[in-house]
Amino acid sequence: MLKVHYFAALRETLGSTGEELNLPRADMTVAQLIEHLLEGRAESWAILNDSSQVLVAVDQMIADRTMFLAGAAEVAFFPPMTGG
Repeated sequence: MLKVHYFAALRETLGSTGEELNLPRADMTVAQLIEHLLEGRAESWAILNDSSQVLVAVDQMIADRTMFLAGAAEVAFFPPMTGG
């Protein structure tokens, strides 16, 4: 079971704080997970495809979209942080 979390403004945009799901394939990448998450959902979910607006962490480590999810317990999506 993979836990998926949506943080900060994404939570409001997507209308969800997260979900648990079984991956359809053990060898999925982050990009393939995103495509799976978009299936049958509102257009607002397409923001997950935009790497300039959404960062990804796999098991609390920043990941790129080519990373494989085999063995992962958690994926988090969140907007880039800014500071001053």
